[in-house]
Amino acid sequence: MADSNEGWKDEEEEEEEELDENDYRSQKDAVLFAIDVSETMLTPLPESDNKKANRDSPTAAALKCAYQIMQQRIISNPKDMMGILLFGTDKSKFQGEAVNSSRSSSAYPHCYLLSDLDIPSAVDVKTLKNLVEDEDEAKYLLVPSEEPVSMSNMLFCANQIFTTKAPNFGSRRLFIISDNDSPHSSDKIARSAAAVRAKDLYDLGVIIELFPISQPDHEFDRTKFYDDIIYRDPTEVDEPSVGSTALKSGGDGISLLNNLISDVNSKNVAKRSLFSNMPFEIGPGFKISVKGFNVLQKQQPARSCYVYLGGETAEIVVGETKQLAADTDKDVQKVDVKKAYKFGGEQVLFTPEEQKKLKDFGSPCIRIIGFKPQSMLPIWASVKKSTFIYPSEESYVGSTRVFSALWQKLLKDNKMGLAWFIARANATPLLVAILPSTERLDETTKGQVIPAGLWLYPLPFADDIRQPADSQPPFTSPDILVDGMRKVVQQLQLPKAIYDPSKYPNPSLQWHYRILQAIALEEEVPEIPDDKTLPKYRQIEKRAGSYLHGWRQILEKESEPSQRPNVKREASLEVEAGRPKKKAKAAPQSLDSMSVDDLRKAIESESLGKFTVGDLKDWLFSKGISTSGKKPQLIERVEQWVEDN
Repeated sequence: MADSNEGWKDEEEEEEEELDENDYRSQKDAVLFAIDVSETMLTPLPESDNKKANRDSPTAAALKCAYQIMQQRIISNPKDMMGILLFGTDKSKFQGEAVNSSRSSSAYPHCYLLSDLDIPSAVDVKTLKNLVEDEDEAKYLLVPSEEPVSMSNMLFCANQIFTTKAPNFGSRRLFIISDNDSPHSSDKIARSAAAVRAKDLYDLGVIIELFPISQPDHEFDRTKFYDDIIYRDPTEVDEPSVGSTALKSGGDGISLLNNLISDVNSKNVAKRSLFSNMPFEIGPGFKISVKGFNVLQKQQPARSCYVYLGGETAEIVVGETKQLAADTDKDVQKVDVKKAYKFGGEQVLFTPEEQKKLKDFGSPCIRIIGFKPQSMLPIWASVKKSTFIYPSEESYVGSTRVFSALWQKLLKDNKMGLAWFIARANATPLLVAILPSTERLDETTKGQVIPAGLWLYPLPFADDIRQPADSQPPFTSPDILVDGMRKVVQQLQLPKAIYDPSKYPNPSLQWHYRILQAIALEEEVPEIPDDKTLPKYRQIEKRAGSYLHGWRQILEKESEPSQRPNVKREASLEVEAGRPKKKAKAAPQSLDSMSVDDLRKAIESESLGKFTVGDLKDWLFSKGISTSGKKPQLIERVEQWVEDN
């Protein structure tokens, strides 16, 4: 099996043109919330039988949604921008303007820019938090205008915000939250002007997303106005977008808020491009172009910089790396450094040009070398995450039609392609399986879970495969135990027998973000993390407790030693009666359980080398010490810590 630990990589491999999947070029996202402030949007919801329900108005729920989204993005997407524009308010405010109630003195009357489009800061979050939690502040600001708001004016205001604040962003989106499905029902000129402004936004590259809210006595109808505003180019070649259904304001505020947050999160930035305009060679002289997308990406706390806290104010530390000669401690310039590979006990030197030639396997491409049945792909061949590819018309017109034909054929015949794949310049070539997938939608949100297209599934080389160690044959349980456990499994199945990752946030990651949020916003630091992966013991006991207790009794009964005398065993005991007993070997002590004295003894006896790299890294990580480098460097850090303590 392939080794999942990538610590074996040598330093010379680090100079490949690596693509940082957490830092996408021109893929920063700018989102502007446009929230309607009208009489109906400010009306609290009717009372509910639910004791936990609140009576938040749709506007309050939308502001809380924006508040929670801003909290999420301020840390998880630190380069993205976010802003909040209230429209239909009695007061008006734009960039650089003072708050006023006069229509003539404002460039955009009845449009209040609560938070300008920018990277969210702690001050922005506090401002929004005060509006959400302070009733006096909400009563002062959330006052609807007596005259109807001009939608073309609001859209033009959004146009100016995106033009001045996010001119070069790859993703710019306007989220409109409203319950008014026909703001200009009797004014055709106003409707036409709004459609023109919406088209201007589309030409600018801004996507308008609607979050319609239906009132208990009125169902939101998109066809009355917003079908002319939500512009989509019918000629564009892209994945179909799934329109959101109208959110119900009936019931309680919690459900409306949760639905809003779920709907906004379902419209996260689309799959981000890992490469574009990649040649896809299906046969000799037969090429199309494709884009590659990173659909799955492991998230982890990212330290963007070091901060020095020893002075009066916190300061960002700028790192500087130098290479010194071991004998003279003089600075060594990069041009003076040569790289060598060990071969037969000697060092073989290579020039930078020779090193480049060694790594040059041709220009980036995907080249099919054959086809096989999908049944020949073993489950253990999964060594890395897959890359999703989709056709592009940039270099070869007709790529979409050819790509679709290949996808349909692989899907129909249950076949897979085998291909030679070079992702980028100087990258190590890969053998990949090309697997087709059909589109799968979430039953609740109707959002896309799995897109329709092809996946590049990396395959292991012969050098990557490890032979498993010899192991004892598995024990065979009696049928009575198997039948008993079957009942337990049936009682504890997940809903619809499907694991839904969207319901289980990473507790370690969320706890990290929560602590950072509390420090940045000067909130009280929580004591207990919210871990949704913990088993629900009461429900387990209620649903399967009787089966578990009964199964345990059967297990204890079946595992009791037989009462029948074992003649062979008794004879062997008689022979061994006169022999001294062998001392049992003590179990090896783990690195985490060793005291400072134990570590000092291990250093003196030079026995730290018996621990694996993983053990050493885990111990260093628990002490807050760097875990980079090879095994000798890790051992040196352990020795240094023992010496300092």
